[in-house]
Amino acid sequence: MSLLSLSSVTKRYGQVTALDRASLSIEPGTLTAIVGASGSGKTTLLRLIAGFEEPDEGSVVFDDMQIAGPLRMVPAHKRGIGLVAQEGALFPHLSVGSNIGFGMEQRSDRAAVDALLAAVELDPAIRKRMPHELSGGQQQRVALARALARRPKLMLLDEPFSALDAGLRANMRDMVKRRLTAEGVTGILVTHDQQEALSFADQLAVLEDGHVVQVGSPRELYLQPRTEMLARFLGDAVILDGRVLGGEMDTPLGRVRVGKATPDGEARIMLRPEQVRLIPWSEGTPTAEIISSSFEGPITVVCFRVAGVMFTLKVPSADAPVQGRASILLIGSGHAIRERG
Repeated sequence: MSLLSLSSVTKRYGQVTALDRASLSIEPGTLTAIVGASGSGKTTLLRLIAGFEEPDEGSVVFDDMQIAGPLRMVPAHKRGIGLVAQEGALFPHLSVGSNIGFGMEQRSDRAAVDALLAAVELDPAIRKRMPHELSGGQQQRVALARALARRPKLMLLDEPFSALDAGLRANMRDMVKRRLTAEGVTGILVTHDQQEALSFADQLAVLEDGHVVQVGSPRELYLQPRTEMLARFLGDAVILDGRVLGGEMDTPLGRVRVGKATPDGEARIMLRPEQVRLIPWSEGTPTAEIISSSFEGPITVVCFRVAGVMFTLKVPSADAPVQGRASILLIGSGHAIRERG
C-alpha cells in the first residue's frame, strides 16, 4: 500500500502548465529522488505535496487521506509532513535548542533535544548557540533535527545540500540517508545533481516539461533510460544511430548487441562510457584516431574520430591513450532510446 499517491495532478500558472497529469506512487519507508532539468516541475510537485500549492486537477492522497483535490484541501501545517529547505530556514532569533524544540510537544525537553542533535551527528553542547554561529553544514543538520522532532511519516528535502561544498555535501547526504532509514521515515529528495539522486534513492522519478516520464530504481533508469534527455541527465552517454538486424546493430564504433525487445530497422541506442574501451590498436578492428586528450586526475577526457565521426569519452587515466590510434572494444548491450509518447 502506498503512503503517498499523486493521481493525474495538473498545476497551471496562467498560461504555463508546470505539471501535466503527473502521477506518482511512493511506498512507506522508501527514499525517492525527483529529478529533472530546471523548469521541469520538480519544485511545483514538492510544493503540492507540502501543501503550499493547490492542484488545478487531480488529487494527492497521503496516509489513506486525500490532502489535496476535489474533495478537500488540508492546510500545510496539518499534514504532518516534514520539510528541510535549501537554506535550512532556521529561526534566526531562536537558539539551536529552541529551533529543534519548536515542533515538539514539550519544548523544554532537553534530553529529547540532545538526542536529536546526537542523531544528526552534532555535539549536544551547541544547543545554546544561535544559527548565525553555525556553519552551513551544521545549520542543515539542525534543520533536519527540527523536522525530525515532529516525527513525520514523510520528509521532503528541497535541494538541502546544494549550498554545501562537495565533500560536506556527500557526508551530509549519507548522514541524512542513514537517519531517515533508522527512523523509518519515508523521504522525497528534489535535486538537480544526478550523482546525489543515484546514490540516495531507492526510486527515481524523472520529470520533463511537467510530465513524469519514467519511474524506477536508479540502476534501471541509468541503464535503461526512456529518453535521450534522461540518458544524458543521469550521466555521460554515447548515442549512436544505426540499423538493427537480428538483435545486433552496426555502428561506427563496431557491432553492438541490443535488447531483445528492439525490433529490426533504424534505431538510436545508448551506451555508457564504461561500455566503450580504447585498447592498443590491432588490424581488423574499428580504429579510433586520437585527436586530443585532457588529463583530469583519475579521469582523462579523450577526443577521437572514427570513420569521420567525432566522439568524446571519459576514461580512467591509467588506461587512457594520449596519441596515435587505438582499437575499440564494446562491452555489454546498447539500450534503445524511445522518446516520450
